[in-house]
Amino acid sequence: MAKTTKRTMTGPRRSASAPARGRAATVARKTKETDIRLTLGLDGGGRYEVATGVPFLDHMLELFARHGFFDLTVQATGDLHVDHHHTVEDVGLVLGQALREALGEKTGIRRFGEATVPLDEALVQTIVDLSGRPFLVYDVTVTQQKIGQFDVELIHDFLLALVNQAGMNLHVRMLSGRNPHHVVEAAFKGLARALDAATQRDARLVGVLSTKGTLAG
Repeated sequence: MAKTTKRTMTGPRRSASAPARGRAATVARKTKETDIRLTLGLDGGGRYEVATGVPFLDHMLELFARHGFFDLTVQATGDLHVDHHHTVEDVGLVLGQALREALGEKTGIRRFGEATVPLDEALVQTIVDLSGRPFLVYDVTVTQQKIGQFDVELIHDFLLALVNQAGMNLHVRMLSGRNPHHVVEAAFKGLARALDAATQRDARLVGVLSTKGTLAG
């Protein structure tokens, strides 16, 4: 089993020991392949503690927390001696569950969010709809199969697991890019910013933003 290193970052508005405020959820999942415990706070300051045993995934989750102003704690172990797939996919699954639980009935949220994020030559557009209906459009093409030791195709699996569990519509479109690290990083920053916008409450809104009266799907 690969040794994991916990990395911590405290946002400018939070102390290192401060708990997540407001809407938050903790989800634990244990199987023969992975053991994961995750806490997500939607009304936070970008504070994170992440240790999955997959360094590139840790980096992306830290970006997600920081740029979305989410408080995120992830502790995961998995069968990394096999490969990274189970750990990456299951962390996406648990993050999706936590997002769904933290949102509750989605009363008052803006529901939609969009962000277009550059990173050097890469430009990625990310759009979310917290509709309750899971659907992923992942229009990202990179020629390199690896970022260091990380399989680039696992990003799709992570996002698909996230979408299915959160019950959200997610479109990720690469507008330009060459370096796979830049492309994926721009996608995660965009996802964070889009979700930050979609989860914000609008004081004008009574109930949920739907003529059906529900965002449960």
